[in-house]
Amino acid sequence: MGKTIQQKVKEGYGKIAVQGGSCCVSSSCCGNSNLATGISKAVGYSDSEIRAVPEGANLGLGCGNPLALASIEEGEVVLDLGSGAGFDVFLAAQRVGHSGRVIGVDMTPEMIQRARKNAEQGGYKNVEFRLGEIEKLPVENNSVDLVISNCVINLSRTKQQVFDEAFRVLKPGGRFMISDLVLAGELPVSIKNSMEAYVGCIAGAVKKEDYLGLIKEAGFKEIKIVREVSYPIETMTNDATAKTVRDDSIITVKDVERLEDVVVSIEVSAIKPR
Repeated sequence: MGKTIQQKVKEGYGKIAVQGGSCCVSSSCCGNSNLATGISKAVGYSDSEIRAVPEGANLGLGCGNPLALASIEEGEVVLDLGSGAGFDVFLAAQRVGHSGRVIGVDMTPEMIQRARKNAEQGGYKNVEFRLGEIEKLPVENNSVDLVISNCVINLSRTKQQVFDEAFRVLKPGGRFMISDLVLAGELPVSIKNSMEAYVGCIAGAVKKEDYLGLIKEAGFKEIKIVREVSYPIETMTNDATAKTVRDDSIITVKDVERLEDVVVSIEVSAIKPR
């Protein structure tokens, strides 16, 4: 029996955690911190933010900066869905201060191990990393002030369940700020059916209006797109699609070029009603 998408995603990101960075077509650039820095700057992080986290926390896996427009106050509890090696967690931790707390949830044991090591090396006392699935969060009801996520929800086959869980754990009046990839058109069939493209955050993306509809269905109000930009294929976080083109004759270069008109990076905010 072939591997499920979830198993493939977990395996792919486990390898990234061990190798130390996003991987491009050439295996020689895996673990290249300059590549991760370049990707992070391209999607909205400042030099000061990139320098402010422990070495090895930024793996270049984001498609936006969900913290850029998130108003975080000292003492708040922040939850990061799909926290990886802890990049956004550590940035949020600096803003909530000693009286606040940031929780990162990730389903990949290797990522959790790396994030905890980064937290220890950085001396962070107000962060916690929990192994778990974003569709079934290991977090209490009504316990979080802000939920963030960066290019992770598109990997889930049950996105409605993710948004429902985010709604559940937020306090009444709590906020939701996420960056993710959505579609402005139809994906080429060859890419839609590619497991590697799914791991690379592309094949799992849905139409923008459908994505926003799922957030509304969960019960969120004041749903707003605060930023929307086309997402060039060369900055795809894992470069899985580019690798697939090299290895899979079914996907053509023309298919990949079409992605520039189809894949969009958005940052969305929403509120859980009081």
